[in-house]
Amino acid sequence: MRRPVIAGNWKMYKTANETRAFFRAFLSEVSRPTHCDILVAPPFPALPVAVECTRDFGIGIAAQNLYWEPEGAFTGEVSARMLVDAGCRAVIVGHSERRQFFGETDESVERKTKAALDSGLTPIVCVGELLSERESHLTEAVLKGQFEGGLAALTPAEFSRILIAYEPVWAIGTGRTATPEIAAEAHRYIRSLAAARFTSEHASALRILYGGSVKPENIKGLMLQKEIDGALVGGASLEPKSFAAIVNNW
Repeated sequence: MRRPVIAGNWKMYKTANETRAFFRAFLSEVSRPTHCDILVAPPFPALPVAVECTRDFGIGIAAQNLYWEPEGAFTGEVSARMLVDAGCRAVIVGHSERRQFFGETDESVERKTKAALDSGLTPIVCVGELLSERESHLTEAVLKGQFEGGLAALTPAEFSRILIAYEPVWAIGTGRTATPEIAAEAHRYIRSLAAARFTSEHASALRILYGGSVKPENIKGLMLQKEIDGALVGGASLEPKSFAAIVNNW
């Protein structure tokens, strides 16, 4: 049985002191989880504080991005080796905002995913379609292109170590959420791509998270879908009580 994952992506929010305050409040609301894995992805400067605050609570800290080279003259970039040294267990790769605002491509997603895996990090690889693509009935074509362009070159052993997050871009930060049925349909299709490229066993074991305006009010409906293995939570992960409600109440 696939163990669910609830991951919080803080994006460009929270200083080190604000991170400390968040975890002080959040950990008073959430006991050591037994029903799911919890990951939180703060901004780079807050990573060490987040690791320190969660060390004894079974919560994993993730980064929001990385560069594929181990070191070099790449001003402003952070390597997988640096993230491991900071205490990270996972890293988000190919988030829609990285694709939309910073020119990330399927090729860069593949290189970053491999770099993360080579350093022992768990990549959370993001895929998803724009509103115009959904309205043009291109969702499956987009997901197939992103899967084949970013993940098909992985070995079966490498693929078994990743998470995928389906994040319909039209539902991120808009207040619009894909219905549980729409999300499950996309997850089912992604799982079929995994079965076709790797094996049915790999597809069955793959954990696919839903990301797109996840809130305490809709987490239960999403998690009732057997194809949905957790959530990549944006805005609702910034407030301790809100994120705790998502973790606790499904």
